[in-house]
Amino acid sequence: MRIETTVVLAALLGASVASASTPGRGAQPAADVFETMSQSFERIAAEVSPSVVQIFTSGYGLGPQHGEVLAKQQGTASGVAVDPEGLIVTNAHVVTGAGRITVQLAPPADPARPGRSVLRAARPKLEAKVVGVDTATDLALLRVAAKDLPPLRLADSDKLRQGQLVLAFGSPLGLGNTVTMGVVSAVTRQLGPDESLAYIQTDAPINPGNSGGPLVDSNGEVVGLNTMILSQSGGSEGVGLAIPSNTVRAIVEQLRLHGHVHRGVIGVQVQTVTPTMVAALGLPHTYGVIVADIDPSGPAARAGLQIGDVILSADLRPVQNVRQFSLSLYRLAVDATVDLEVQRGEQLQTIRASIIERPDDPSRFLEMVRPETNLVPQLDLLGIDLDAPLVEALRTLRLPTGVLVAAMSTEAAPPADRFQPGDVIHAVNGVSVDSLSELRRAVKDMKDGDPIVVQIERDGTFRYVAFEID
Repeated sequence: MRIETTVVLAALLGASVASASTPGRGAQPAADVFETMSQSFERIAAEVSPSVVQIFTSGYGLGPQHGEVLAKQQGTASGVAVDPEGLIVTNAHVVTGAGRITVQLAPPADPARPGRSVLRAARPKLEAKVVGVDTATDLALLRVAAKDLPPLRLADSDKLRQGQLVLAFGSPLGLGNTVTMGVVSAVTRQLGPDESLAYIQTDAPINPGNSGGPLVDSNGEVVGLNTMILSQSGGSEGVGLAIPSNTVRAIVEQLRLHGHVHRGVIGVQVQTVTPTMVAALGLPHTYGVIVADIDPSGPAARAGLQIGDVILSADLRPVQNVRQFSLSLYRLAVDATVDLEVQRGEQLQTIRASIIERPDDPSRFLEMVRPETNLVPQLDLLGIDLDAPLVEALRTLRLPTGVLVAAMSTEAAPPADRFQPGDVIHAVNGVSVDSLSELRRAVKDMKDGDPIVVQIERDGTFRYVAFEID
């Protein structure tokens, strides 16, 4: 289906003017054009709604007051089917800390009443398993036991234009099967000048519960995944942010194949070129990323890249900012190569660099564990005793003892943010844990339903993880 909404709006404007200025000359009444536009939106809703699901999460967490006991926590959000075999993409923050995830599938389309918002029998809720989570991009992939999900097509978000009409689908404030309309306010909204993730900004009303729902274009294709709002009141104020579909596509494919994301790097630190840099450095282009630092032992250094070089494209894909550069590398397999178009002074040249896996990728610990010796079944994780080489590798570690989380069990429900590879467990229910054997002793008598609080260290920061054994 292809619906040119912009053409319809242009016709609407023309018809309105014609009706007002030249009455009686056969111009199409404005009311008819409104009806045509309305029918177009109805067709989009009828096509998209069956692919949008409502997600329910529940778990236990510490209350807002210091020392408060565990309290039941529940939430609702949205997701979108990306594969008929039960795969659903949503936001990572939706499943973070959840002990149970269920998915309410949308009612099937009613051919007799296309686009009609009518009450139909709800489909049963399905238990969801987490396939993988990527907190860096706030994306998660879920799987449910369904073989007939109608997936939505992911559009090319690089072709998105400011002012383009979009529709947001989801379950705002728990109200399932909701659609709102707006425009693309900005195509690359970064919350910081050198953040690797840029969002689509829209004024389509988005509220809590819309997280994980699709933002679609006039073709009914997903251009973004609604993820957050900027608001002073807590409700929609016309500033909604969505993860671009090209980012969603790249991350979902890796989560589907590996359960986690392998991030390719070439050993450089880059910054987005700014007008000030262009003026001060006399750069010939107003776009690209400038190389601020290089790992002397990395592939970029071996390939001949230099500090001060400006990267303009990667494998013929234009590089406008840090996000596009990072995404260009994410698309490539480890050990592949990338051709970089580089501006060095007045010279334009091509430099070919090898892709390596990010050195601090937590998945590197997988090779160090075996389920039969490292599994802690009560916590659904595989752990490793900290030794001197591991302490050295974990440079931000504040305590040199504990149990390193190397991986999550495939039975974990969910592995989202309860624990993550690279976490270090220091205590269970207030009792210090210095080894894998001590961790096993601390949890061996726990049964399903028992509350537990685990103190962990993540990226140099202490935090508590609270949940029920399941």
